Amino acid sequence: MSFWIDQQFIITGGAGFVGRAVVRGLNKRGATDVIVPRKADYDLRDIDAIHRLFDDATRQRPLIIIHLAATVGGIGANRAHPAEFFYDNLMMGTQLMHEAWQRGVEKFVTIGTVCAYPKMTPIPFREETLWEGYPEETNAPYGLAKKMLLVQGQAYRQQYGFKSIYLLPTNLYGPGDNFDLENSHVIPALIRKFTEAKQHGAPQVSAWGTGSPTREFLYVEDAADGILLATERYDGNDPVNLGSGQEVSIRELTELVAELVGYQGEVVWDHTKPDGQPRRALDTERAADYFGFRAHTPFRDGLASVINWYHQHQPDATIEAE
Repeated sequence: MSFWIDQQFIITGGAGFVGRAVVRGLNKRGATDVIVPRKADYDLRDIDAIHRLFDDATRQRPLIIIHLAATVGGIGANRAHPAEFFYDNLMMGTQLMHEAWQRGVEKFVTIGTVCAYPKMTPIPFREETLWEGYPEETNAPYGLAKKMLLVQGQAYRQQYGFKSIYLLPTNLYGPGDNFDLENSHVIPALIRKFTEAKQHGAPQVSAWGTGSPTREFLYVEDAADGILLATERYDGNDPVNLGSGQEVSIRELTELVAELVGYQGEVVWDHTKPDGQPRRALDTERAADYFGFRAHTPFRDGLASVINWYHQHQPDATIEAE
């Protein structure tokens, strides 16, 4: 408990999907000095805003930064805005980390992305294979921008002794996710599609690609636990995966969401849309060995909780998970 009470925390992206879960986890652990910078006040692409953020922190305790702020989205958003995804994520992270080193920050926790892995990485993805190829093309600008923060953190540790760690979470899901069909990820997009199709009596729902790719999904509260365990217990040079250890195909996922929503129409696969990376599943042993993290939320239970949250918080959604 003293670790959390004795530190000041800046959680960039703390008002976002994952950030809110991390802030809840900090509160549960007894942290009392938590700063959540809002983009309207501190646009982290602007170095002057970063300077103001540090100036505004009281610094009465050692400062730890958990860097979650990112420009993110699904395949469609990545294809439509590759330059934006590259620039925003690179500039936010690299300037913030450099200033953190200059200001004597105690520890910098970078939240990377599974999109940094090469397109044809052997399954399960092991951290030592991170540099053995180019990422999948549809999200390579985003993945590479985030990957550069691993390089920066390792370089600053080597030259300056700066305490920076790098975590690689798999695809995340949970209550409070983004359900905008233009830029959401696959789970919230499917939940919204099937919910609306059931409400309107639509005979079929269109799904992207072939359904053959696989993904691994981590419940957002589990991800927050992993991030905070690493913040407290880990101080090493190696990148570390955060995952559930469960691989599921997009077709299996789609059928499960339809079942939980109660949609009984036809799913039509649109082969003109991209599949993305063929397979994605992480080796999670390093996280267990380095700081004792294991995911504990069953996938079906996690999906049901997201569907029920969507029902409660979206005015037009009236369906609970079955």
